Amino acid sequence: MADTATRDQIHDAAEKLDAQVREIVRWHFDPETGTPFWLDRAKSFNFNPMKDVQGFADLKLFGEFEDDWLRAAPGTDISRWVPRAYQGKKPVYVFETGGTTGIPKSRVVIEDHWIDYELMSETLPDEHFPRGSHWLMLGPSGPRRLRLAIEHLAQHRGGICFCVDLDPRWVVKLIKERKIDEANRYKEHCIDQALTVLAAGHNIKCMFTTPKLLAALDEAIRAGKLEEIRRKIGYPVPAGSLRSIPDTGITGIFSGGTEFTPEFTREAMEEMLENRVYMTPTYGNTLMGLACSKPVGPDDGYKITYYAPQPRAAIEVVNPKNYGELVEYGQTGRVMLTTLTKEFFVPRFPERDEGERELPYSKYPWDGVSGVRPFSELAATTTVGVY
Repeated sequence: MADTATRDQIHDAAEKLDAQVREIVRWHFDPETGTPFWLDRAKSFNFNPMKDVQGFADLKLFGEFEDDWLRAAPGTDISRWVPRAYQGKKPVYVFETGGTTGIPKSRVVIEDHWIDYELMSETLPDEHFPRGSHWLMLGPSGPRRLRLAIEHLAQHRGGICFCVDLDPRWVVKLIKERKIDEANRYKEHCIDQALTVLAAGHNIKCMFTTPKLLAALDEAIRAGKLEEIRRKIGYPVPAGSLRSIPDTGITGIFSGGTEFTPEFTREAMEEMLENRVYMTPTYGNTLMGLACSKPVGPDDGYKITYYAPQPRAAIEVVNPKNYGELVEYGQTGRVMLTTLTKEFFVPRFPERDEGERELPYSKYPWDGVSGVRPFSELAATTTVGVY
């Protein structure tokens, strides 16, 4: 296949990943630059990270990363995650995970969220995400990195970002308590905020949102709510002229969430966006950054395959009964994440997601993952909410 990575591309990518592992491990375990958390844990290791870790495969020496290490606990201080090389560097941010599976995990960040989104920006086609255009961030706000990262993405591309207030934990709480009517009212509140921004004439061309919120926005616009708001604020419009997302002037949508099935993607592209708005799915989180997808369309049944931002992060699809074993291509396994930046080192973290292992791609010559969804063994206890 033309888009399959060559043997040389795969080899070169693997060498770059090994080099990144060596650099990052030495950085985090060097007494001069290292991270207090890792320097303290190294005292109990039966190996020397500075000498024994020569490549990605050697990260198995660390075992599996425990998510509780990133949760608040008595006697711990978030600053233990700030590398000594960055002591006194400002500003320092702390971002939290969604908190859908207990106490949120916290990650200290200085510039990683800027770097990750600047790199991702280079994958966005300018004809659909025009530089200098304004953005709408219709997604989680609060302590999540996504809100600041999308704003930086807009600014990096020369635009301004408009945001809404959206607390996904409140949605999760309502769903867990089976207060579905209240959850729907809150969703309508968030959509109303987005419609008000779009109605105000800010010339927004680009948007981030989640699959569920995209569907809700489409439904509201088709029901005439955008036209209704424009009239309320004194902007008369001909009836029926703003009845679809393409009618708003949006030309590019960057979207992320676990609900990106091929069925939803086809419906979104063909029916909601009428094949007039470019949409690029992404898989990401506070710990990893962003995994970009191959181009998605009818040629491959709207299948979405994600590739981690190597060498800054890497994902493996592993046997959930044996994390040291990769599943075969096309087979289902649990997603194993490794993050490798100077700000943050997380080796072999079992994600709460599963999917199918996919072949390396020419643009991303390393393993990918498709069909991402909540890990089946945890799905019964995981509430996805707005994602």
